Amino acid sequence: MRGDRRGRVLGFPTANVELPPGTVLPPDGVYGGRVHLSDRRIRSAAISIGSRPTYYGDGGIVLLEAYLLDFDGDLYGETVRVEVEALVREQARFESEDELIATMRRDVEQVRVLTSAKNG
Repeated sequence: MRGDRRGRVLGFPTANVELPPGTVLPPDGVYGGRVHLSDRRIRSAAISIGSRPTYYGDGGIVLLEAYLLDFDGDLYGETVRVEVEALVREQARFESEDELIATMRRDVEQVRVLTSAKNG
């Protein structure tokens, strides 16, 4: 589904995943996991679950957003399945976009380590 397109501006374009009613989610945070695409490809992903407190304070709706590692494509209209595997960190509010971007870079590197260890 379409989002704010903020991830693209920050250098981390995400797939905003529409959740079916009744979906049970883990606690808000950043997770390592996988996204299963409709063409049967599977990509490692940094997955954010939460209300984006840096931009919306306590008033944001809970979203699931997945940054697919080493992926360049368009997923609009695709059906994907997200597999959450490991907590990287809890959700946090950042004072600046620079601080958020630096943390996102560390998150992605940690996800690379987690998913390569699982594949290795």
